[in-house]
Amino acid sequence: MTELISEELPTERATPFDPPTEVSEIRGKAPISRLKFSDGHLGWLVTGHRQVREILGSPAFSNEPDRFHLLDKRFQGELPEDDEKRKPQPGMFLNQDPPDHTRLRRMLQGQFTVRRMNQLSEWIGTIVDDQLKHMRSLGNRADLVKEFALPVPSLVICALLGVDYDERHRFQEDTAKMLSLDSTFKEAMDAFERIQLFMRELIDRKKANPGGDDMISDLLATGEPTDEEASNMAMLLLLAGHETTANMLGIGTFTLLQHPDQLKILKDEPEAIDNAVEELMRYLSIIHFGPMRSALEDVEIDGHLIRAGDTVLLHIPVANRDPEKFPGNPEELDLRRPASGHVAFGHGIHQCLGQQLARIEMRIGFSKLFQEFPDLRLDVEPEEVPLRTNMGIYGVHSLPVAWSS
Repeated sequence: MTELISEELPTERATPFDPPTEVSEIRGKAPISRLKFSDGHLGWLVTGHRQVREILGSPAFSNEPDRFHLLDKRFQGELPEDDEKRKPQPGMFLNQDPPDHTRLRRMLQGQFTVRRMNQLSEWIGTIVDDQLKHMRSLGNRADLVKEFALPVPSLVICALLGVDYDERHRFQEDTAKMLSLDSTFKEAMDAFERIQLFMRELIDRKKANPGGDDMISDLLATGEPTDEEASNMAMLLLLAGHETTANMLGIGTFTLLQHPDQLKILKDEPEAIDNAVEELMRYLSIIHFGPMRSALEDVEIDGHLIRAGDTVLLHIPVANRDPEKFPGNPEELDLRRPASGHVAFGHGIHQCLGQQLARIEMRIGFSKLFQEFPDLRLDVEPEEVPLRTNMGIYGVHSLPVAWSS
């Protein structure tokens, strides 16, 4: 019998940039261990890099949420008891298994090729330049999240999808409500339904005026997805396209400002930017914890028998600091470390569809930010920076910064 390592998943962070110490200690004892879920289910916690990749890449594990046992006590008694009502809605391919996942993702894959994303670099650079000019127009201080980290990816994904950026209030506030760990299930679902309504209205407008030069119009032109599938697919792209990159730009800047030796590398060696982004992704891994999977059949990994129906929690932030994969003190930020192979974008069939777009936004964003503001600094004490410990996607709620006029 495998030792029960944790009755409750530790989530408290001792420092802004490190995952919970207790989870790292669990990985040191056993990269696969037992974890008791809030509904009493005895499932699994996977913290080793190799083991996480194996599960993410295996068709023996499902990503459909109606199969998962509950981790969050807040939702106990709130979720629908009928599993059919917990199934992902049409088009929500992030939480679907093949063949539905395969069919839906194939419709979008051509939009996110490396070549097509690279062709957007100059345009994204212009968006970044414009936002930096806006920051400088504010004087010599600003909230980096509000004025740079959130607007840049939001402007990019809105333009790519054909969403009016002036309507961002209709999804940004509700996205935060959905991701907040303080929200009740009803509050999160109400926010989800408001964004869903916004996207359905958008689909109706685009169908009434076909031929637009954007991803949603291209998707509708294929005639493949139903209206409900198209609106939910577009919603996933919109939410994932601004929240994750925005938080990486925010906490990534905070991290670099707190690691001046590493920031110097970025300033002195512009060619280091590609690997710097990978190392920041590895080091920070902004998915707070997760993802989860459910075993479709009995699977043995490293001598542990994971039985059909067992829920497995994969801890990406701790797996990305596994010394077996990243030797040489992976607890430290090192922009010269070969950081490829991290699982911050996931692995397998659910690996992030927009990862190349996110990489380009970060490469251009970090490079141009410190070129424009070489003396950028925190405008508050580090401990005063509000951390997103209450959100499913980690980062900073705001980042007050200053620079010389």
